[in-house]
Amino acid sequence: SYDHAPFEAQIEKSCDVADQLDCALFTVVIGNDIPGVTKKDMHAAAIKGLKRVAPMCEKRKKTIIIEPMNPRNHPKHCLYGSADAIAICEAVGSPSVKINWDLYHMQIVEGDLCMKLREGFDHVGYIQLADNPGRHEPGTGEVNYTRVFQEIQDLGYDGYVGLECRPRESDLLAAQRVFDVDQW
Repeated sequence: SYDHAPFEAQIEKSCDVADQLDCALFTVVIGNDIPGVTKKDMHAAAIKGLKRVAPMCEKRKKTIIIEPMNPRNHPKHCLYGSADAIAICEAVGSPSVKINWDLYHMQIVEGDLCMKLREGFDHVGYIQLADNPGRHEPGTGEVNYTRVFQEIQDLGYDGYVGLECRPRESDLLAAQRVFDVDQW
């Protein structure tokens, strides 16, 4: 059994900060593996906690975005890939709990980016990206971001797309590469 009171208090504070920053989204990381606790039980505890705070977020017009990671960069994290993230969102059943759909992590964990994005699109709260390998800007790795950007638009996504990447050479060249791959 988990004590969710500290989590609830932290989400209340996060909503206050989000109000000050005039933003509607904030990421909640589900957490690392807990020795002796199954992934199923960790996800159940996360669902229980998210269900407790979802009404507060709905009332305050805030959206929690949970972020599935990848085991290469985040070993022993308890949430990888779209299927588990979608299952958590569906179990919570709130429009205020969505997914930070980080395409870099999704590429490493499962690939098939456009199809998986299509399958989980109802649960997308935010899209984030970097290319693989190296977590550099789009156009430096194996992902066809021109096609991915086309899919994002075809799905009707109108939110922000964040870059969480390290420029391979320079900021200016990275910005040019992002512009180039968005020219479909």
